[in-house]
Amino acid sequence: MKNWIKPGRVEWISFFAMMPVLTILLNMLLFPDRVWKDSRIWAFSFPVIYVQGFISWYLHIVSMHWLRIRFPLLRQTSFRLTVLYITHIFLTSLTFFSLFYGYDLFNFLGYQFNVGNFKLSLLVSLALTLVATTMWEAEYIFGQWKKSLAEKETMQQLAIQHEFETLKSQVNPHFLFNCFNTLSSLISEDAKQAEKFLNELSKVYRYLLRNNEDGLTTVKSEIQFIRSYFQLLKTRHGNAIDFNIEIDKRYDNYLLPSLSLQLLVENAVKHNVLSKNFPLTIEIFTAAGNKLVVNNNLQRRSQKPPSNKVGLENIQAKYDLLRQSGFQVLEDSKNFTVVLPLLWNNSTEARSQRSAITDFSTKP
Repeated sequence: MKNWIKPGRVEWISFFAMMPVLTILLNMLLFPDRVWKDSRIWAFSFPVIYVQGFISWYLHIVSMHWLRIRFPLLRQTSFRLTVLYITHIFLTSLTFFSLFYGYDLFNFLGYQFNVGNFKLSLLVSLALTLVATTMWEAEYIFGQWKKSLAEKETMQQLAIQHEFETLKSQVNPHFLFNCFNTLSSLISEDAKQAEKFLNELSKVYRYLLRNNEDGLTTVKSEIQFIRSYFQLLKTRHGNAIDFNIEIDKRYDNYLLPSLSLQLLVENAVKHNVLSKNFPLTIEIFTAAGNKLVVNNNLQRRSQKPPSNKVGLENIQAKYDLLRQSGFQVLEDSKNFTVVLPLLWNNSTEARSQRSAITDFSTKP
């Protein structure tokens, strides 16, 4: 049986709540002097009205459900309600005409038609019908509104997931391009250093493959990775680069977007002069307020290197998608500083943000 011909829970409740009352009122109007005295009214008239009421109620429900299928959108509500009210008024009027005139035509239990009682019963029934219809439609509209919100949220989450996957996919090619350039230079300069670099690169890339599948990673894991990554830089640049890390252990389990530190360190190396006399110093440390700070001294290159703008824009976009505020880029004449807000991985907010990133990626 199709769903549109099956009454809902609220509709059944409204029928069983209203029909007994309506049946008593109708019999009081049909047989005002005999309703409490003549047992035949209870034995025959009550069942007839109740069955006719059920048929009428069911036709109301079916017509209402059909109109919802034909005009399901929220913007079609006004038109659907107009047609629905006209239909229900017609069905109610038809029901009462057939009841009163049928009783009179067959002289059922001695009934004689009374215009005043007929008009009164019709008005009362129309009022009850409109009340019930309004209640049914209010439930339907509210349900459609919730469904619309859920669909909108799902579409937003799918869009967010798509954007985040795009951002993650930018990291690997960018990382590989720079590492292979470095390896290419080392091969011609120092074969042993090239071999050492390649060994370190394999370790780093295994980590990258494992962690870039997730949107977020712990501070502890990210710091372990950046230490390995620094060994690659040290192999290439020697004493021209220095690295200092001071991380409060209590932040080990906090979260941040994967590979953020690698992008920041890479950008610092790319845009600054590195020399033994004036080494590039990169500092990574935690600060009050759940913050991870990456700072380097400014030694700008005279010629700006080509940039595909993956670094800072990538990290900023990830925090935007996570709806996490606090990402800052600070610069003065001597230092370039980036502040990364950290997320506590046991908080409700952090779990929901992680879920927004990972839930859809697990779907086929």
